[in-house]
Amino acid sequence: MLSFTEENYLKALVQLTIFEEGVTEVGVNRLAEYLGVKPATVSDMVRKLKKKALVNYERYGKISLTEEGRFLGMMVIRRHRLWETFLQQKLDFSWDEVHELAEDLEHIHSKKLINRLDAFLDHPEFDPHGDAIPNREGEILIPFRRTLNDGESGKRYKIIAVKDNSSEFLKYLDKLGIAINDEATIINKESFDELITIRFNGKERVLSPKVTDYLFVICASCLKAKKCDC
Repeated sequence: MLSFTEENYLKALVQLTIFEEGVTEVGVNRLAEYLGVKPATVSDMVRKLKKKALVNYERYGKISLTEEGRFLGMMVIRRHRLWETFLQQKLDFSWDEVHELAEDLEHIHSKKLINRLDAFLDHPEFDPHGDAIPNREGEILIPFRRTLNDGESGKRYKIIAVKDNSSEFLKYLDKLGIAINDEATIINKESFDELITIRFNGKERVLSPKVTDYLFVICASCLKAKKCDC
């Protein structure tokens, strides 16, 4: 059985080499920055994971996940996102509270428990932050790459996920009255300072790139496809 720390490394590698578009491997310094630890600490752990055949790594080279490492990392993320969904839907925790709680719950390894939790929740596709939930085979659909900042004036978009699930950012969205599944029309985009005026829920808001670049959207015409390529 893997330690909590080993699982956290695999989860981080999934985030950096699978969820980041066009990236299949990552350097020690990037992983250290992501985890908030020293590069030497990462090097030591990566060597341990290599001995367990969970990562590919040569000294001073890049790190990539093996097939088994990818699967185990996906399972950590599956557990995390299912617990987040359970905490919000069934225990009424807010979306800015569930991440920290799920950080502990994700290390419960019972497949039977997690599969029953999945069934109890009616097999949700997305967690409270709009992130896709891997299935029991470790497969996942990542349908969004466009942010509201990339949108076009005059078009209507549906907010489907957040790039930043920190408590600070989510509380700020609550203050603005912005939530997952809200629809917003871009009224104006300023080229000078990149401020974007949107209309949603009958209101107009002027948002900075700090907000619009962290909201994943899909245009209204692509809703059924769950992917926005236009």
